[in-house]
Amino acid sequence: MGVTLTGHIDVPPHRLEEVRDALAEHIRLTRAEPGCLAFDVTEDPDHPGRFAVAERFVDAAAFAAHQARAGASDWARITDGIARHYTVTGMDP
Repeated sequence: MGVTLTGHIDVPPHRLEEVRDALAEHIRLTRAEPGCLAFDVTEDPDHPGRFAVAERFVDAAAFAAHQARAGASDWARITDGIARHYTVTGMDP
């Protein structure tokens, strides 16, 4: 089953350009991580600035490694302070 994260982030208008510019690299790096089964971030055409996030990793260790890498990345710096609205399933042993 693995670990699944779903949800969204709402990016304020004044930060949209920088987030959009950084997104492709964030997706590329994440998809290249060991244990990443799927990773999609897409902007909602009906809610400007809302990005739907869907992630799937083989297990909790792969998910934790992703969180550590992403947390130390340019993406983390660029999106710092933007609230995430996520649900994570599959973390139970």
